[in-house]
Amino acid sequence: MVLVDTTVWIDLLRGRGSPPVMTLRQLLTDGQAVTAPVILQEVLQGASGPDSLQRLRDHFLSLPMVEPAAGGLTHAAAGELYARCRWQGITPRSPHDCLIAQLAIEHDIPLLHDDRGFEALARVDGRLRLMAVAAAP
Repeated sequence: MVLVDTTVWIDLLRGRGSPPVMTLRQLLTDGQAVTAPVILQEVLQGASGPDSLQRLRDHFLSLPMVEPAAGGLTHAAAGELYARCRWQGITPRSPHDCLIAQLAIEHDIPLLHDDRGFEALARVDGRLRLMAVAAAP
């Protein structure tokens, strides 16, 4: 299983052929791509209209989803990750990125992304495993 960040889903939906999108296509074929509630939220926010919203909602709700821990523990740990980044002079682009990173850490699965911000998060918390993607030929 691989948690796929919003950036890669959006590139797939836009028809881009980047190396992360090609990897995502293979993960989908193999049944290995998973999402998370926060990623669902980010994707739906970009819907172009009611029909698009419904198609995206139906598709993403059919995918395997990793859930945050009960009692707010995941969100607390994501907030702590954000704070640890700041202490090291790094300002994460989005609190959602910290939540996505924390979900990957908690579920012990790699994260497929196309956002340099996750590289910084992985330097702060070495438990975050980023999926290596080969560059296009």
